[in-house]
Amino acid sequence: MLRAVIFDFNGIIVDDEPIHFELFQRVLKEEEIDLSEADYYGRYLGCDDRGAFTMAYREHGRALSHSQLTQLIERKAAYYQEDIKSKMRVFPGVQTLVPELAKKLPLAIASGALRNEIEIILSSIGLLAYFYAIVSAEDVTQGKPEPEIFLKALAQLNADFDNDHPIRPSECLVIEDSREGIRGARRAGMKCLAVTNSHPAELLDGADSIVDSLEGISQPQLEAICS
Repeated sequence: MLRAVIFDFNGIIVDDEPIHFELFQRVLKEEEIDLSEADYYGRYLGCDDRGAFTMAYREHGRALSHSQLTQLIERKAAYYQEDIKSKMRVFPGVQTLVPELAKKLPLAIASGALRNEIEIILSSIGLLAYFYAIVSAEDVTQGKPEPEIFLKALAQLNADFDNDHPIRPSECLVIEDSREGIRGARRAGMKCLAVTNSHPAELLDGADSIVDSLEGISQPQLEAICS
């Protein structure tokens, strides 16, 4: 039985993964570290900023202090605010599906993006009010593929709804675009719908169902995944 839907953000709601790649590449180049497109989409996609910068420094044999990491994240966030205004694109189907689902189901965001980025974009496209819970990079100690972010999103939904009949993980459907996100959802005990916005279907085979787009997707189709 489907009782809640948890959306990833980057790569599912907003098509800004190319922007994130460009900005990771820009910031790392300023630190004399090269990041190729193949490496980003092959291994970094699905990591939050903290995880991606940590991985880049580790793979290049560079030490990274907490203060340095914070500075890198803040610099990338400032660049993002500059770029997103002119480059943002919402994925097809999202602005129809979200309001339709919200009529009957509680919705949440579970994303490795920064909360400020998520809220600004959702507000600008008129979708912020449909989400009862937003769990972002600042809210977790372990990013995807660990299940923490999904379990926290579920806990927030349960705090807002019927405590006598809490939503169970098996009654949640996660919508993801990355292998790390799929693994995290499954570790949380949740079903997962993968969308091939960032990876081909053959790399998303851990999901319960895979689609090419959210355009035309309906609540009954999502319910069938959880039946």
